[in-house]
Amino acid sequence: MIEGSCLCGAVAYRCGDLLSPIVNCHCRTCRKAHSAAFNTAAKVARADFRWTKGGDVVAAYESSPGKLRRFCPRCGSHIVAEYPDQDLMVLRIGSVDKGLEASAAAHIWMSHAAHWDTTTDGLPKFSEGPGSAPFKG
Repeated sequence: MIEGSCLCGAVAYRCGDLLSPIVNCHCRTCRKAHSAAFNTAAKVARADFRWTKGGDVVAAYESSPGKLRRFCPRCGSHIVAEYPDQDLMVLRIGSVDKGLEASAAAHIWMSHAAHWDTTTDGLPKFSEGPGSAPFKG
């Protein structure tokens, strides 16, 4: 069981195991939403995700058509992203407090990486999403 929360503690959740590898996403919307070079995320089952605190106050922003980014309205910590009609949610790994042993497996959307992003950790890099063409930049 994975448990996590926001920076201020107003929002918390519990979910089942990850259903995908952890990836570092360098797309423009992740960079802007997280004010960082990339966002670290993995998929979890919607049926296994529960807000344990503050679920009634969680805010959402539709960053692209149909995609909601859910975050704490008090401190701004991003928790999940979702397409409400899909069975999977995208968990923001930075919000995890316990129950996670895995580490990042790849970098995705490197074609959107900022010019100052000097990612050199040796993980596989993909131009777009997982399984897309390897990034040659």
